[in-house]
Amino acid sequence: IETANAPIFGIDTYGKVTEWNAKASSLLGYSKEEAMGQNLVQRFITAEFKASVGEVLESALLGKETANFEFPMFTKSDERRDILLNATTRRGPNGEVTGVIGVGQDITQIRQITKEQERVADDLSRLI
Repeated sequence: IETANAPIFGIDTYGKVTEWNAKASSLLGYSKEEAMGQNLVQRFITAEFKASVGEVLESALLGKETANFEFPMFTKSDERRDILLNATTRRGPNGEVTGVIGVGQDITQIRQITKEQERVADDLSRLI
């Protein structure tokens, strides 16, 4: 988990960060020490997405996993990063839910390229 080439975070059943790998640190600028124990949604998710991200995590805590959920996170230096997230229920040795593991993908650059392509296509269609 620690050296994976994707941002990975974990929360407990209270929403507190219990995992924060090196890629999450480098992507968002918060060290593992700064993130651990913080409420993930309250601390790292923007106001407009707190409810929807909270719902995805709550669903995962109930055993309903979510794939390909898109939302923005902001870095320590206040840069927007678009994240594609898979949220998986984390279980203890007896099958009890102990939290959620989130595996993300930074899709910021893909989104920027898509927007630029749409702008160019729009400009070209106006010329025709």
